[in-house]
Amino acid sequence: MKRISYSICFCLLAVGLLLSGCSEGDGKAGKVLVIRGSNTIGEELAPRLIAEFKKENPKVDFDTEFKGTSYGLGALMVGKCDIAAASREVTANELALSPDLKMEFKDYVIGYYSVAVVVNPGNPVTNLTQAQVRDIFTGTIQNWKDVGGADAPIHLYIRNPVSGTYLGFQELAMEKKPYGLQPKALMSYGEIVKEVAKDAGGIGYASIDPAQQAGAKAVAIDGITPAAATVNQSKYPYSRVLRLYTNKAVETPDAGKFTQFVQSPRGQAILSEMGYVPK
Repeated sequence: MKRISYSICFCLLAVGLLLSGCSEGDGKAGKVLVIRGSNTIGEELAPRLIAEFKKENPKVDFDTEFKGTSYGLGALMVGKCDIAAASREVTANELALSPDLKMEFKDYVIGYYSVAVVVNPGNPVTNLTQAQVRDIFTGTIQNWKDVGGADAPIHLYIRNPVSGTYLGFQELAMEKKPYGLQPKALMSYGEIVKEVAKDAGGIGYASIDPAQQAGAKAVAIDGITPAAATVNQSKYPYSRVLRLYTNKAVETPDAGKFTQFVQSPRGQAILSEMGYVPK
């Protein structure tokens, strides 16, 4: 029992620290829909979804801030937002704490964030293990011959450090270790693909959508091809489920309407267009 109590106290302290920067108006009733949470969702996807939603719901205003999943869930738990954007499930500690805060998580799965590792089309390498990908991007492996390719140096192409994808790939593929080999940082997947397509020694990452990999070649990971089917079957390793959470007990009509829009065919089409995998 003491261990559980200490865990809950720790969570309460963490929530307080996370929300020290929240505005006083967060979570109040009205036509302002407050969203907090994951920068994986917030960087590019949320603004596009909000813009499309507002075309048919112009009276709904949004207040958004994306500092990470834990920040969003903490805000939701203490009534400081209407929706928490999350790139992970709620933890056991968050679930244990929620009854004391008189809240119940309502989980809306909206799709998947996933990345494909891409190489130059002339590269003979067609498959890499997760360990090899980790070691390539951290700089432990620096020559293609060490993974079945030509005797040539490896050149890394990655997203800019300000991008949520920069951190996302570190978490998914690199065990959160730092990038190595003085990589060339670019502002979009499209730019990465263009550079890899021109560089015989290049490797980078992009959306798993083949249309967005034009000019480069996606490699299998541990024999699993990056594709919507393998992501939905939870086989492809470089993916994570994206969710929107509300407090079921006090979910506002606008919060429900927005989450339903994101799950609708139109919302799912937007995810697909932006390189995410629909649910």
